[in-house]
Amino acid sequence: MKKFVGYRCSLCGSEYAPKEAKYLCPKDNGVLDVLIDYPAIKKAIRPKDLQKSSDFSMWRYLPLFPVNDPGYVGTPLRAVGWTPTYSPSGLARQLNLRQLWIKDESSNPTASFKDRASALVLTRAAEIGAKVVVTASTGNAGAALAGMAAASNATAVIFAPKSAPEAKVAQLLIYGARVLLVEGNYDDAVALSQQASVEFGWYCRNTGYNPFTAEGKKSAAFEIWEQALLGSKIKKPLCVFVSVGDGNIISGIHKGFKDLLALGWIEQMPRLFGVQAEGSAAIANAFDAHIENIKAVKANTLADSISVDMPGDGVRAVRAATQTGGA
Repeated sequence: MKKFVGYRCSLCGSEYAPKEAKYLCPKDNGVLDVLIDYPAIKKAIRPKDLQKSSDFSMWRYLPLFPVNDPGYVGTPLRAVGWTPTYSPSGLARQLNLRQLWIKDESSNPTASFKDRASALVLTRAAEIGAKVVVTASTGNAGAALAGMAAASNATAVIFAPKSAPEAKVAQLLIYGARVLLVEGNYDDAVALSQQASVEFGWYCRNTGYNPFTAEGKKSAAFEIWEQALLGSKIKKPLCVFVSVGDGNIISGIHKGFKDLLALGWIEQMPRLFGVQAEGSAAIANAFDAHIENIKAVKANTLADSISVDMPGDGVRAVRAATQTGGA
């Protein structure tokens, strides 16, 4: 079944066939949304088919991804996702909430949510014959790429700011990645990684740049749907709170719920709430001003993983909140 049918620019709405674009929109550099064939998927599979799956990883949702089966069964690449969802009753009472869930992404192979995007991007890289995958990272995204690359016999190159925590840099090296420390911040590392991608023909994993990162991250929405929503009697929209740096996680989760809504598998869209550090709040500032024009900030926060001057996926992150009645 051919699921991946093309791209649509999130800014101008232009559509492209799979081979007509790779990263950003050629017209306005807008982030591209991946288009999948909803009618074909809906015809081929039903929710109960997914529920019967014995694959307890993100790959149980393979029919909803724009890639084919990556193989590597028995490796960490196939162990990403299906993270536990806890319902801490004591904390719920303390917060005066009737129902509360916490999704623990630390049980992923490299202990972060970023494994979801890296696993799917590496699968896409193999499909297009890319031998080297590169990214910029303050730690977690790089570790995820390095770990998934090691599991799938791929080569990973990571550009990281010199200010990145030493323990996170060590994790990159342990997985066998080539690490290049950058004199500058995360945004400088992003620019260099993308330049290297063009110069050397490497496949770039950067979020807010590679359309397939959000496709990996949308798997969390599918798990929230199956673990908390499917078969429940929740009448009001579920509220989902997501930490936000460059905006790709919340936009990916939004994409996952939009997929489910388009397939008719959910009746209402959950409300998405982005959470930014006050010292790195470019997207929150745009939301509060009721605009989509993201203005750079000089990020200053101890939360290094969400410390971003100019978010690469800010527009879609703002829309994830505004279009779902979130904040």
